[in-house]
Amino acid sequence: MISRRGFLAGSVTLLAAPLGAGAQQAAKTPRVVVQWGLPLDRVLAVRMVGAFDTRLHDLGWENGRNIRVEHRGSDGTLGQLQIAAAQVVASQPDVIVVGGTVSAIAMSKATTALPVVFLAVGVPVEIGLVASLSRPGGNMTGVTFEAATETYGKRLQLLKAVVPTLSRVGILYAIGDPNVDHAFQASQTAAVSLGIQVQPVGVSDASELADAFHKIRRDAEAVLVVAGAFASTNSQRIAELTLANRIPSCGAFGDTVAFGGLMSLGPDLVQIVRQAVPYVDKILKGAKPADLPVSQPTEYALFSNLRTARTLGLTIPPSLLLRADQVLE
Repeated sequence: MISRRGFLAGSVTLLAAPLGAGAQQAAKTPRVVVQWGLPLDRVLAVRMVGAFDTRLHDLGWENGRNIRVEHRGSDGTLGQLQIAAAQVVASQPDVIVVGGTVSAIAMSKATTALPVVFLAVGVPVEIGLVASLSRPGGNMTGVTFEAATETYGKRLQLLKAVVPTLSRVGILYAIGDPNVDHAFQASQTAAVSLGIQVQPVGVSDASELADAFHKIRRDAEAVLVVAGAFASTNSQRIAELTLANRIPSCGAFGDTVAFGGLMSLGPDLVQIVRQAVPYVDKILKGAKPADLPVSQPTEYALFSNLRTARTLGLTIPPSLLLRADQVLE
């Protein structure tokens, strides 16, 4: 992964409780609800759910025997996640796990009492989920998504390396996403040092993406996609539009590159899941979220698509290809 090389310093799955003579024991079995910020039929979601269950098992928790785990999917929109959060809280699980910033914010509004473990949240201190990374101080803790001030600058550097004459970049974002302000600040700071002007382009839902890309094609030479639930859920559509409009792109999710985007740089989401599960274990054993420091991703991945580069008439420098964790040809 990149950090190792120094490049960067819904459906429900549940198991029923035992019946009959074991009912009294089942009532004492801890229950965990995982509210994912994406549909469970997505390939990425399947991998993340599998990583969660496997890591939990490694820590001694066997679903259906000494723990009950429910995985719930969503379309990643704030409205649905607010409804889902209220439903989860009403069911009173012992621990709640939430995936993504929007899902975490929805859950923070639904409960300040039940223990919540978040994963892949952009800037938890700045958006008010925790008091600090070292001392969360409330009912939430977990794993952040990235160090935004560094990774957005690195993504712009990647685009500049592939398009040396680059001077204007569109910043595609989802309106209402709490990550956006900090993504803008980080991108703007990096853009000044690179001699690039950034142009924010917001969308309310997927139906507006085509018009957004027409605007980006008219006003910019490349696009930087703000990381978040919207970008992840719509990764294929975003990739298709970058190709159709012949726009070099860089985002946070490898899915987009697999679908035809040019490049991505971001943390390994499956590894973030593995990092988050020990928080569940500790809370079930009596620890308080307030006392468990928030951790940051340990692995970042660079994905490049050579086929897309050729289609766009671009050359990815050999130095970037050597650093890449996956090169699609």
